[in-house]
Parts: sequence; C-alpha cells; structure tokens
Amino acid sequence: MFVFKAAVVGAGTMGGQIAQTIAASGIPVVLKDINQDLVQAGLDEAKNVTSGQVGKLVERGKLTAEQGEAQIAEVLGRIHGTTSYEGFGEVDFVVEAVPERMEIKQAVFAELDAATPGHAILASNTSSLSITEIGEATLRPEKVVGFHYFYPASIMPLIEIVEGEETSAETVSAAVTFAQAIRKQPITCAEVPGFVVNRILNSGISEVWREQEEKGLSIKKIDEGVGAAGVVPVGPYFLVNLLGLDTVLHVAEHLVESYGEERFYVPKGMQKLVADGKLGAKTGGDGFYDPQGEPNISGDGDPDIDELVEMLSLKTFLEACLVLEEGVATHRDIDFGMMAGAGLDPRRGLLPPFMKADSEGLDTILERMEAAQERHGERFTPPTILRRLVAQGRLGQKSGQGFYAYPQPDAEQPAASSSKVEVIKLETRSDGVAIAWLANGQMNSISPQVVQDLQKVWSKVKESDVRALVIASSNPFLYCAGADIKAFTTMDESSGAELINGAHALFKELGEDGVVTIAAVNGLAFGGGCELAMACDVRIAARSAIFGQPEVKLGIIPGFGGTQRLPRLVGTNKALEMNLVGDPILADEAFELGLVNRTVEDHELLDTALMWARKLASQAPLAVAQIKSISGAGDLAEGIEAEKRAFAEVFASADAKEGISAFLGKRAPRFQGS
Repeated sequence: MFVFKAAVVGAGTMGGQIAQTIAASGIPVVLKDINQDLVQAGLDEAKNVTSGQVGKLVERGKLTAEQGEAQIAEVLGRIHGTTSYEGFGEVDFVVEAVPERMEIKQAVFAELDAATPGHAILASNTSSLSITEIGEATLRPEKVVGFHYFYPASIMPLIEIVEGEETSAETVSAAVTFAQAIRKQPITCAEVPGFVVNRILNSGISEVWREQEEKGLSIKKIDEGVGAAGVVPVGPYFLVNLLGLDTVLHVAEHLVESYGEERFYVPKGMQKLVADGKLGAKTGGDGFYDPQGEPNISGDGDPDIDELVEMLSLKTFLEACLVLEEGVATHRDIDFGMMAGAGLDPRRGLLPPFMKADSEGLDTILERMEAAQERHGERFTPPTILRRLVAQGRLGQKSGQGFYAYPQPDAEQPAASSSKVEVIKLETRSDGVAIAWLANGQMNSISPQVVQDLQKVWSKVKESDVRALVIASSNPFLYCAGADIKAFTTMDESSGAELINGAHALFKELGEDGVVTIAAVNGLAFGGGCELAMACDVRIAARSAIFGQPEVKLGIIPGFGGTQRLPRLVGTNKALEMNLVGDPILADEAFELGLVNRTVEDHELLDTALMWARKLASQAPLAVAQIKSISGAGDLAEGIEAEKRAFAEVFASADAKEGISAFLGKRAPRFQGS
C-alpha cells in the first residue's frame, strides 16, 4: 500500500504537529478540524448518558434501557456530521487525533469510512483506547490501526503501531512503512490497555504517586531527588506537568480500571487539579506546580529517595516483563519504545528496562525484587521470565546472555590491527560452531573495512575445525542497515570495483563452501544487510526483524547480489516488486515468502541459531559443500556478472549521484532519468 497523500483529523496541538511531521517528509497532507463547540457540547452531555449512568437510571426506575440507548444515540448524532471531509476522497492514510473518547472516535471513523477510498488506512492516535472497538464503526476493520504519537509529536521520534483484533498484516506493514517514510521510529504491539510505553511508565510512576499520597511527601523533593538519581530524564511530577495532567489522568484511570489498583494507582491530588482546570504546561504552567514553581499538592515530608528509586525501577522492569510475557511486544521493541518514547537514552546513562537489567545482572535484580516483595507486598512478585532466565544461568552481560546476547570474542582476532578497531569479531564455541559478530557502529553498515574483516574471519574459519558459522549483530536493535553509502562515494572507480568484486567473491563462498553459514537477523536488515543474510545458507529471523531492498530509492540497484539471490528465495515476481518498490517487509511475511527459514521470539534468536549451527556442523562437510553448490540450479555466476555490470553503470549515473546526495542530505530525491 502506497501513500501519496495523507490526512489528519483534529487540528488541535497534537493534530497540527502530526500534520507537520507528515508534510515535512514531502507527503501532501490535508488537515481537518471537527466542530469543537458541538463536540464539547456532545461530550458534556455524553458524560451524563454513559452506559454506567443509564444503568443507574434504569435501576431507579427513571429510565428504561431502550430509552437510555436512544438518548445515547441522540447525543452521538449531534457529534456525528460535524466535520467536512472535502478532499478526503484522494487520501491513502488518515491519522485521527480527536478527543480521547470512544464515542467521538467511533463517530469520526464512521464518517472517514464513508469519505475515504476503500484502500485507505484509517489510523488512530489514541494513547490507550481499543483499536478493535474503533474499527467496529467501519466496514473495513482490517484497515484500522493504532498510530500513537508521543507528545510533542514534532519532536518525539516514536510511533506505537497497534494491531487490533481485525487489523491485517498488510495494514501493519503499511503503517510501519509510512512511519519510516515520515522519519519516525515505529514499534509494533498488540492491543492491550496502555499499549507499551504508557503502561510501563504508569506502572513505575504509580509507586511514586502512591507513596507520596500515603505519606504526605513533598513532590518538589521527590522531583529533585528522583530526577537526579539517573533513572529517568526528569522528575515524575515535572514530567506530568509537561505532558498534561488530563492526558496522564485519563490513561491512569483506564489502567486502574483494566488491571486493578494493586498494579496501578490514580493520584487523588491529580484528579482534583484536573477538575479545577489545572492541567500543567497547556494551562500556563499551572498543574502540579503553580506558574511560580511552587507545589499545588500538599505534603512536606522528606522522601526516602533511594527507596522511591528502587520501587520505580523495579516496578518499571516488572511491568515490562509482563508486557513481554503476554506477547504484546518483543523485548527489543519494549526497550526501543522506552528509549524513543520515554527518553531513556543510553548515551545519557539512562538504560531501558531490559538493557538495564542485563547490565546489573538478572540474579541481582531477582534478589532485589524478592526483597521488595517482602517490604511492599505481592505487587512486586518477580515475573516468571526473570526466574527462568536466572535458573538457566542467563544472567545478562556477565554470562554472555540475558534478555540480549553479548559477544564473547576470542582473545586473538583474525582482523586485529593496531590502526583500527575490528568491525567483525570472531567468537569460537564448542561443537564446531563459531559466531561472527557484526560490530560496525550504530548502523552496522557494510563498509570496505567490514568486507575486509569478514574476509579475514572467513579465512580463519575455513582453516579451523569450525563447521558452522553464525553471522549475528552485536547491536541489540538492528542487524545491518545496508552499505555504507558515504564510504562508497569517497572511493575511486578502481577501489570501488575491487570492493564489489571482493564482496561478491566472499558472499559466493558463504553460499558454496563446506562451512554452513547462518544469519541470525535480530532487527532491521536493509540493502547490503539483507543481501549478506541472503548469501547465508540459513536465515533465522527475530520477530522484530525487518527486511528490505531500498536501493532504488537512492537511484541505484542492489549491488551485493540482491537481484539474483532474492528471486531464488521468494520468486521472480515478489523479488521484482521488492527491488522496484524498495519498501520493507516484516518477519512474518519474510517467512511466508521463503526469505527466512524460521521466525522466533527475539530473546530466543541466538539460541535457535546456535541449535541450527550445532545440527548442521555435525553433517558431512563434503556432502554439505556439494549440496550447497548445486542446490537452486541456475547460473548464479552469470547473474552476478550481469548485476555487477549493471551496478557499475547505474552507480555512475546522475540519478545515483542525486539519490545518494538526497539520502545524505535527508531530502527527497529529484531523479531525471540520466
């Protein structure tokens, strides 16, 4: 599904910023508001005619159930039809950003269903409401998806893509592609109250709220102490002041209603402030603090900052584990969401839950959680997954594996050099198995040094007793973002040709030699990263893995075998589509197409890859080499030669120069066909 034109419904602060992010990416966007007066009037009246209120009136004999339903329908009728949808007949993707009330959203979605083309995806910016219920107001629930921005939308990079019960895989994939196109960083999750980030954040901060109200603690001292402790970007009350007390209160009440008061907490003080119209920054800075910075919440007790930090940290980790255990999101997406949506930036020493637990040691976390359970009760009961990992000896960084896998490289590295850092690290294990860890910075891009180091590692492997090589990433969030385009632009024709030829020779050996090669793809594998994975004999993909051949968007073509190996794996038609369109596909689709052999939960990726390696390392090397070399009949060498000639011709074109320049300059390319 392609997005040539988008629309945003709701022109408030959030809607305006959402439209801004779309327009800034070069995609035309229509921004429509709803009649705020009529909506507010409808909301005010709707508060008095909810199903709960109807139940009370029926119970008192003041109203029959039928009369109550009719009254609700009348209210919704006043809301319905308040927006003009001129121009929506041409849009491909709509983001709704109207008030966080189910009846309003369903009314808007019913109108969007009628006003937009049948192929259009209808997305809601809801922070907690059910996507399934919203989709029920349409005739296309399979095309309804959550598209949750974080405030301020113009700055925060994260988008939670929420899958309702009826949302199709194609819709989720298209939403991911659209999020990337507007330069946002998406995570995907199942539909549960609070989704991922808000649910985890509220669980941790609930402990602070609870302690403050039960003990009459000073919120100013809490903010100062917790903010300085290095576990959150800013103090909890200061943060809520920035986000808006009404928004946070709505989520908190929804979570308590969904999960109970034992796990979540609604501060009475925040309820009163919201009732008084003191919402924080959005009302002139009058919220938990008045405009002069003095607290609006009573309490002057001295908090035990160490204990508050401990409760906040452990409860945040505990809720993250529950989200993982429920299959709502992967541990990679949970951590990434907390980084991009909650400001837990490792560069500032603020680690997201699973990375932090691995760093501190899972056995240590378990001991602390058991102690907290003794002090504070069952809401600190250690999660099952933590107990299992500790029982298995997977304690985090110190043992080489916890929630993430950590390289344990050999003391002597085949690519070692005094003049540079190795970007491929070899880890030799038992049973004829080794791991080549990709370790080339934030993007793990394929640079000339990566090719050279991988060649050295491969030579070392062939000379040893290793019979199976796993190629994995040391970056917890991606496999390989592709070729190092900037490095390519600095190479002359001779060195460029040498690199291409060397890479092709290496990739050819990976697929033909008697040593079995297994790609353990943990995240994004684009361009050269996808081609490296395709050159391996077996591809194991984590649930959060994403594959793509986006070279055409730069005005070039795949240069490491993508036009030849991809058709052999997924078929000519799908390969042609992927190479022509350049959009990514998610792990499940990659498995269905045959691009990968297995998909597994993220935290099981390395284990699964090593199991395959052990199995295949036990096979007869000569037979393995013959099977590899003659499987997939077809002249790959001729195809590769044709690709090399085509790549050289296209890479030297004006369109390629424009595409690469636009990519490096973060702008849309202007191709001229020359």
